[in-house]
Amino acid sequence: MKRWLGKAETTLGNHSDRLNAINIFPVADGDTGTNLYLTVRAAARALQDVATDTSALPQLPAGGQPFAVAAPDPAQHDVGALLARAGQAAIEQARGNSGTLFAVFLCAVAEPLAGHPRMSSPLLAAALNRAQLRAWSALSDPVPGTMLSVMEAAARAVAAVDAEHGGDDSNHTLGLALDAAVEAALGAVIRTEDQLEALHTAKVVDAGGVGMLLVLDCLRSAVLGEELQEALLDGLHGYDVQDPHIHADMPRDEGVEVMCTISLSPLDAATMRQRLDEIGESVIMSQVGKDADAEGAYRWRVHVHVPDAAPAVALIRSLGEPTETSISDLAVPRDPAEAAVPGAGGGSTDSDGHVR
Repeated sequence: MKRWLGKAETTLGNHSDRLNAINIFPVADGDTGTNLYLTVRAAARALQDVATDTSALPQLPAGGQPFAVAAPDPAQHDVGALLARAGQAAIEQARGNSGTLFAVFLCAVAEPLAGHPRMSSPLLAAALNRAQLRAWSALSDPVPGTMLSVMEAAARAVAAVDAEHGGDDSNHTLGLALDAAVEAALGAVIRTEDQLEALHTAKVVDAGGVGMLLVLDCLRSAVLGEELQEALLDGLHGYDVQDPHIHADMPRDEGVEVMCTISLSPLDAATMRQRLDEIGESVIMSQVGKDADAEGAYRWRVHVHVPDAAPAVALIRSLGEPTETSISDLAVPRDPAEAAVPGAGGGSTDSDGHVR
């Protein structure tokens, strides 16, 4: 799992320029590659201090009789615990629509894997299904033709393999499931061009969908010990290096993106979602962690696009005290060289570390 997220960090860093270039939905702000890279980087780096030394595993003495040993560190030998840790970091530092949805995906993937020391086809099927359902539900107005469709296609493909093999948990069946997931994800990416009018008009596939495809191929590569499939993206419309930066020719989107983390009761969370839907678009609300505090409130990661930040911030503050607040322009600079640099964007940072 550490190798998966490490590969994903490197791969998305390498592809961020091309992903930015075809990023025109839901807004043509040319930052999907950067946002995905930075979010995956947060997840990968959260695991850098987790040991993976197999010498910590129990060994039999010379006589062959087992002896009492301390329970293994869950952070080292529990796949779900490891990914939950990464997911927590990802959702706390998520960037943009695509980064937030990846963070939701990662947190949800971790849940069915809790307590398990290895991946299997049945567990992968449960994890991907949980993840795609959680991602669809995080958005107030989800639409097909995005990374949501890619998640769903991969989940369905793995479920079909799992059903065909009767829940077999062998490494062989896991390999078949991962192959099927990537193949189905590629098909879903290709279909995005005809699912969204903006993509069809521009003759490109969805940037977030391509990013999710890359993440899934990194998972396949890490688990099976095989190389990434270099030809996977050949022929995707808009993805050749000589293709122009499509987003640079699109109308500039006015307004800002507001993101924060906040503790809310279930009622206040429902109220916030409803009121954000009234004043903005691209509303994403995802619960951070599973446990409520002493007052019954849960932590939420909130994302919204609004014409002006002030009403959104006022609404958020009326229901609680936000942290990790960022406000960034949707109309980012259209310089491809700047868009390719991880962390480049249209906002600035204030003295409290908030992006403006």
